[in-house]
Amino acid sequence: MIQQPNNTNKGAFYTLVSVFFFWGFVAASNDILIPVFKEKLHLEVWQSQMIAFCFYIAYTVGSLIYTGLSKASGGDMLNKIGYKNGIAIGLLISAIGTLLFYPAANSGSFNLTLAGLFIVGLGFSLQQTAANPLAIVIGDPKSGAQRLSLAGGVNNFGTTIGPLIVSFAIFGSSTGNSSELSISSVKVPYLILGAAFILVALVFKFSSLPNKIETQDDVTEGSAGVPARKSVFNYPQLVLGMLAIFIYVGVEVSTASHLPIYIQEKIKHIDGSAFRTDEVAPFVSLYWASLMIGRWTAAVGAFNLKDSTRKLLSIIMPYIAFAVFLLVNVIAKHDISHFYVYAAVIVVMIIADLLSRGNPARQLLLFSSLGIVALVIGMLTEGMVSVYALTSVGLFCSTLWPCIFTLSIAGLGKHTNEGSSFLIMMIMGGALIPLLQGILAGDAILGIHHSFIVGAACFAYLAFFAVKVTGILKAQGIDYDKAAATGGGH
Repeated sequence: MIQQPNNTNKGAFYTLVSVFFFWGFVAASNDILIPVFKEKLHLEVWQSQMIAFCFYIAYTVGSLIYTGLSKASGGDMLNKIGYKNGIAIGLLISAIGTLLFYPAANSGSFNLTLAGLFIVGLGFSLQQTAANPLAIVIGDPKSGAQRLSLAGGVNNFGTTIGPLIVSFAIFGSSTGNSSELSISSVKVPYLILGAAFILVALVFKFSSLPNKIETQDDVTEGSAGVPARKSVFNYPQLVLGMLAIFIYVGVEVSTASHLPIYIQEKIKHIDGSAFRTDEVAPFVSLYWASLMIGRWTAAVGAFNLKDSTRKLLSIIMPYIAFAVFLLVNVIAKHDISHFYVYAAVIVVMIIADLLSRGNPARQLLLFSSLGIVALVIGMLTEGMVSVYALTSVGLFCSTLWPCIFTLSIAGLGKHTNEGSSFLIMMIMGGALIPLLQGILAGDAILGIHHSFIVGAACFAYLAFFAVKVTGILKAQGIDYDKAAATGGGH
């Protein structure tokens, strides 16, 4: 069981959440690269999805390297080098990856671009391994999950502005013509990002963040006296949760990756013209802003508030997050009038959040079911109705990471850190599931519109996991109807 201070080290926490911002910024910006390279290099849909594949498979490769080095050295690597040092090293690794964008962009090399993204992802893997537990231990354990939710909200602020900033940097203006685009334009935002990585690495090195997490190995957390099991894989909640994380990250990334392609191929302006590549950025931004909306709502629990105040903020906070999205797009000089209707969609998320009553399993079941409904509506309709339906998947993905993560490591006790590392390894779902949907999106198979059935199948498993894990945990003496709610963010 992790030994934690009762009061949050606010300065250290604010430093820590900066890396959550970077993870979101890069992940969402990749969705702008996909249509750019698809258009300029005349790639098939599945080939363009190699951008997501290389970035997310790096998380698994990084976790395997980390596990191998830990076993070879006879102990956990982060306990040896220090947690904040680990984050700083991870940032420097990611900075090296961004440097490859210079030769890649100048030569128009897709393979070099993929290599750069892979190295960026390797650095993020180490950062994730260190940052998630740190967000919990630097304050009161009762609100640790809510701090993860707050950090997740910062993550999705990055995903909201990332596509817009990168699009502006690549196209030269918010209304630039994609036909004039040169691949060499891609290098600018990533070189700036690399410089930011180096700067923040120095900040972490000299920050007040703790460098070590103390653990107590002889207690199984939350299992009411149930003795610890010999292997982490003897806990069915973790085994099922690993697949759930794989699927969750997969559906989140795959929907975001295919949404801009769907809009360009199937949606028309009022005058009948197709959407240009640069015009897709606000919709990608809205998808990731939807995750921010959900996570900012969940982050309300991180503050010590009266129940009535908390419920009121749970209704107000999502619209504050939505207003941030609108403001960012106003600054980028985008027409936001067609996004107003989305305010009604947010109501559905608020109702589901209130019905979950702080139970992560119930929230996972409700949000996964709504994810299925959103994707089915998206596939059965056309025009902007389908776009809004597919975009709303972001709302229903928003709190799934914390729900799954919490349910999966509940009761693991001394195996908690090991279990967490295996869950992070399963982020590779963001590499494989978009590739699968990309293959099915070919005109000879399902086509881009009906390829979203992949996401519906993913949500179906997550709903099953929510029901199954509830029974598993109750058998171990863990009942979330009697415990505090949780939050978090990928």
